[in-house]
Amino acid sequence: MSRRALVVTHGGRAEAVVATQEALRVLEHAGFTPVVASEHSTPDELPELELAVVLGGDGTILRAAELTRGREVPLLGVNLGHVGFLAEAERDDVGEAVRRFTEGDFEVEERGTLDVRVLRPDGGVSTQWALNEAALEKADRGRILEVALEVDGRPLSSFGCDGVVAATATGSTAHAFSAGGPVVWPDVDAMILVPVSAHALFARPIVVGPRSRFAVEVLDRSPAHGLLTCDGRRCVDVPPGSRVEVTRGTEPVRLARISPAPFTTRLVNKFDLPVAGWRGRTRVSDEGGPA
Repeated sequence: MSRRALVVTHGGRAEAVVATQEALRVLEHAGFTPVVASEHSTPDELPELELAVVLGGDGTILRAAELTRGREVPLLGVNLGHVGFLAEAERDDVGEAVRRFTEGDFEVEERGTLDVRVLRPDGGVSTQWALNEAALEKADRGRILEVALEVDGRPLSSFGCDGVVAATATGSTAHAFSAGGPVVWPDVDAMILVPVSAHALFARPIVVGPRSRFAVEVLDRSPAHGLLTCDGRRCVDVPPGSRVEVTRGTEPVRLARISPAPFTTRLVNKFDLPVAGWRGRTRVSDEGGPA
């Protein structure tokens, strides 16, 4: 059977075209049959896959995660965007990164996801999932969204707001971060809830464990309808009287890692954080005192 590798790219830009051609050459040289995803590709129409190479920014990686969901396919991200927090390699390293990927010279890092259910007052139910976040926002900019929060089956607080973001540790550096949420290391199996512009004394971000369950109810009296967006890609209407339930996802996303750099280094590099003056651990001499 032919070994197939999915290629997902942010098409159009000259840089992306050149990088994609280079990745295709390396894949073919390694004996893989590239399957290039089109703008209209769906998960159902894709053949059996062994690897996925993603060239673009975080949005392109999120699309690749959507296309490969449930297949246990490792994703190698090559950053052609601005931050590229989920990517493993930069444009200049595309050939070497893909070569190592095809040779199995990588480790798999499983990232947790969210499973989401929207229960509407008319009895309708929608199911979704997210790698980064499920963001409930007001659909009308001129009105406020009235919500009640629930954790583990008990009410926590209610208030008016612009929205509420439920995020994974992976998504803590995305939408949740911009809304004032904490940065959570990816090996922490947790879920985060961040109110956005809440009119309340107690509306702080909270972090819970993997067995907890979030719920956000859009109150009947809410002047605004809600709109739930998962990973910025999949949207669900949430009218007043609806309930959004969020639990730990059953299907993780498998990211390929070819660099041993810790998350702290990635955080510093991607956000260009100031670290000048850091000395690190004090060296100790053979006599036991400072070197």
